[in-house]
This record gives sequence, structure tokens and C-alpha cells, in this order.
Amino acid sequence: MNIFEALRKDHDIQRQLLDVLVNTSGDTNTRSKAFEALKHELKIHEDGEERHFYNPLIKKDKTQDHARHGIAEHHEIDEIVEKLEVTERDSSAWLKYAKKLKDKVEHHLNDEEHTIFQLAGKVLTDNQKSNLASQYTNFIEISR
Repeated sequence: MNIFEALRKDHDIQRQLLDVLVNTSGDTNTRSKAFEALKHELKIHEDGEERHFYNPLIKKDKTQDHARHGIAEHHEIDEIVEKLEVTERDSSAWLKYAKKLKDKVEHHLNDEEHTIFQLAGKVLTDNQKSNLASQYTNFIEISR
């Protein structure tokens, strides 16, 4: 497995959780569970991705700006999550923020998969790609 496959696997989990989240209603147990699961997945993914994907890319001229942009998007995602945490779960504002989060995360994942992965594929060796995947998956398994 390479780093791109490892990241895509977690991207798919995030997409599924986002779909569940925006299809919930009111202050229900389903909404709470979906939100908590998504929050956890986003946090561990961001931490692992920044350490084991963006950190090596930030050191390369060709990928530095894209890596910084990806990290900045993580912070934007965190800000939306914080808004969700302080908004009443049965309000229309909560669903508005949840949809905004879904749009932001999906934009970020697509940006990574269609732009950053291609650039990273050119600057990382095959050995680096598989080592980063091992480090990333180990980190994720420990964090889950």
C-alpha cells in the first residue's frame, strides 16, 4: 500500500460519515453519534496527514504551497466543527453548518486526490510512498 491508497481509504470513511450527518434531523442520538464519529475521524486524519504526508511535501519546492494550502484547509474545517459544537443540534443553523462542513471537506478531499496526490507522486520515491503509508496507518490505528 502507498500513502495515496491509505489516505483515500480514510477519505471514503469521511465521505460516508458526512452523508450520514447531513441526512440526520433534530437533536437525535443518530446525529450526535454521526457528529462524534466524524469529528474523531477528521481529527486523527488531519493529525496523521499533516505528520506523514504534508510534512515531507512542505520540504519540497514543487509541493510546498499545496501542502501549506492543505494544512490551512484543515484549520478551516476545524473552525466549522467548532461552530457545530456550540450550535444547538436541533436548529436550522446546525444543519447549515453541517452542509458547509460537508462541502468544505469534500472540496479538500477532491483537491488532494486530483491535484496534490499527482504532484506528490512526482516528488516522492516509491520507497517513501510505502514508508509514509506504513507510518500513517500505524498512527491512525493507534489513534482509533
